[in-house]
Amino acid sequence: MRRNLCGYDGPMADLQGTRSIQVAAPPERCFAIAADLDRVPEWHGAMTGVEVLERDRAGRAVVVESEIDATVARVRMRLRFDYREPSSLRWTRESGDLHSLEGSWHFQEHGDGLTLATYSLAIGVGRRLGILVRTLRGPVRDRVEALLADRPVQGLKARAEETG
Repeated sequence: MRRNLCGYDGPMADLQGTRSIQVAAPPERCFAIAADLDRVPEWHGAMTGVEVLERDRAGRAVVVESEIDATVARVRMRLRFDYREPSSLRWTRESGDLHSLEGSWHFQEHGDGLTLATYSLAIGVGRRLGILVRTLRGPVRDRVEALLADRPVQGLKARAEETG
C-alpha cells in the first residue's frame, strides 16, 4: 500500500499519470466544467460515456456508470465522486472492468484570471487487462499513460477558454 498520485491510499497503479496546465479562466469556471459530468464526454477525450445514477442535493453527479477509452481497451465502471468546490473533485471506482481507478482535478488560482488545473489518474487494471498492460513497455506504455492524462487537460483547457 502507498499513497498514490491522486491522494488515496491503495495498491500501486498499473497505469498512472498527472498533468498540469495553465488555463485562461478562473478556478470556478474550470471546476464547473469538470463537475458537469453529463457533458464531460464532449471534451474529456478518455471518458466517452456517462450515465448518472445518483445526484447530491446540489444536483451534482455522485455516482455514475462510465465508459473510458483506455487506449488499449474500452472499460466500463461505476465511479463515485466527491466535490470540494471550487478547488477540487475526486473519484474512485466502485465496480466495473478495472480493479481500481482513482482520479482527481485540482484547481489553483494563479491571478489575472488564470488557473493551474492538475489532473491525476491511477488505474489498477486487474486480471482481465493485466496481461495486455504488462506487455506494454517503454515508449508504448509512456504513450498510453500520456494519452490518458493529456487528453483531459487539453480538453478542459479548450472548453474553459471557449468564448461565447
